[in-house]
Amino acid sequence: MEVSSLPISASQRAKLISAGYSSLSSLFSVSYSDLARDLNISENEAIGILRVASQRRGSERSNGTSSIVNEEGSYSWNFSLGAQTAWDMLNEEKSLGRITTSCSELDDVLGGGISCKEVTEIGGVPGIGKTQLGIQLAVNVQIPMDYGGLQGKAIYIDTEGSFMVERALQIAEACLEDMQEYHGFLKKDLQACQLNMKPTDFLENIFYFRVCSYTEQIAVVNYLDKFISEHKDVKVVIIDSITFHFRQDFDDMALRTRLLGGMALKLMKLTKKFTLAVVLLNQVTTKYIEGSYQLTLALGDSWSHACTNRVILYWNGNERYAYIDKSPSVRSASAQYSVTGRGIRSSVSNCKRVKMM
Repeated sequence: MEVSSLPISASQRAKLISAGYSSLSSLFSVSYSDLARDLNISENEAIGILRVASQRRGSERSNGTSSIVNEEGSYSWNFSLGAQTAWDMLNEEKSLGRITTSCSELDDVLGGGISCKEVTEIGGVPGIGKTQLGIQLAVNVQIPMDYGGLQGKAIYIDTEGSFMVERALQIAEACLEDMQEYHGFLKKDLQACQLNMKPTDFLENIFYFRVCSYTEQIAVVNYLDKFISEHKDVKVVIIDSITFHFRQDFDDMALRTRLLGGMALKLMKLTKKFTLAVVLLNQVTTKYIEGSYQLTLALGDSWSHACTNRVILYWNGNERYAYIDKSPSVRSASAQYSVTGRGIRSSVSNCKRVKMM
């Protein structure tokens, strides 16, 4: 729910949005004193805003969970419904689908592919294949269930202008050829299903958003809940890259942290609500570690906690590797992969640069 719908004055709503408090959830992690300072208002006024936000949240929730702000500006929560057993959670995780990367080694270290109901961050140096992997996932999520896929659609949010529709078509054609080959194996087992797809069908199932500023990026993320509610077969949201607009024109790092944190929270909620995967492509920066500058993923250490899984792509000589840096379900491991004319594949070549088109 957005703060723009709160029954407070227009000036208060404007101050909240300007300070980076765009959603109700962003208000539940701040004290009244911090809110008063950020909005340049009195503490009593800040307590009033928090009370209204708490009351609105309580009236909107239907699962029996409510929150109340007291005179000191802190929250007391009343959880009465929504409990789930660990056994139910285990069975649910086993039933969740995964999106193949088209590289068997990479799928193996990921536990079968990119998981739904999780946010996965994939970062690396320029030219390592981040966008190629993003396009590959946007295509592969559409693989029919009879062929081991999710038979879903994709949302691709492009912040850098790096998405190439010709490349998407090329990868779709290769994906279709792979399915036709698999179809041949199925026919031998008398279990074949009909494959009536064309490469252009894949393009029709990729919803593309081009954003040119961090405000547009936040607006699109805020819009996703409504959009996916109207397109319930969306199974992956890809942002390429999450970083680009947040590395420029930001003198207020606290504001940037709040905006990124609010966006990450919205994306996490989308994964749970719609049982889909969110994939965030990230850039690299340098960090001074133990007397030398080393490459690390952008947006700092605090951002690293915003994602469920973190995958780092890197060069090892002339070969591309993916390293599972963080995951609650699989151990840290590396896998070799290649970027070919057909898309992401298992590594079969020692050539560092492969012509795409």
